[in-house]
Amino acid sequence: DSVAQGRGIKCSQCTKVLKRFKKLAGDDPDEAAVAAALQKGCRLLGRVMGKVCQQLVKKYQDQITEGLQNGDMPRDICSAMGFCQS
Repeated sequence: DSVAQGRGIKCSQCTKVLKRFKKLAGDDPDEAAVAAALQKGCRLLGRVMGKVCQQLVKKYQDQITEGLQNGDMPRDICSAMGFCQS
């Protein structure tokens, strides 16, 4: 849990970001659709959250991509990354 605190990203912020990615990526995204959603999603969040979003994507891109492609719920993906209590 110290990783989550150290990154300054809370469960609710992570979940919010992942919900946006999921919406942008569509229902059955391929890797390219997920990558595009990650880039666009961070830009749409504004400067402060966008920066946090980009750090999140940089560090956890593989987990986020896999989770979105598997159809996992945003909260479950955030739990797997250690931002939410499962």
